Amino acid sequence: MTEYLTNYMKYIQDKLEKCVSASEIDEIMDEHLIKIGFMQHERIVHFLVTMLFSLILAIFIAVLVFTPNLPSLILVTIILVLLVFYIKHYYFLENTVQKMYKIYDSILEKQKKLRVNSK
Repeated sequence: MTEYLTNYMKYIQDKLEKCVSASEIDEIMDEHLIKIGFMQHERIVHFLVTMLFSLILAIFIAVLVFTPNLPSLILVTIILVLLVFYIKHYYFLENTVQKMYKIYDSILEKQKKLRVNSK
C-alpha cells in the first residue's frame, strides 16, 4: 500500500502539472476524488485494527502483571512489535491522505483558472 500510494502521488502530481484543458482537469478531479475515498476507507480500517491491537496489548499486559510467565511476555512482545508497525503504517496513511487533500485544493485552483481562461 505504501508503494501504491507513493506512486499514485507522483502520478497525480505529474498529471496535474501537464494538464492544459478543462476536460482534462475534470477527469483528474474525478479520479482523485475516487482515490481519496478509497484511502479514507483504508485509513479507517487501519485505525480500527490499530485500536484493536492496542486493546489486545493492554489486556495481555494486565495478564502479564497478574500472572507473570514467559509465554505471556513473549505474546506481549509480539503484539507490541506488530502494534509499532501498524502505528507506523497508519501514520503514513494519515499524512498521505492529508497530502491528497492539498492536491485536491490544487486541482480546484487549476480547474478555476482553466475555466476562466477557456471563456
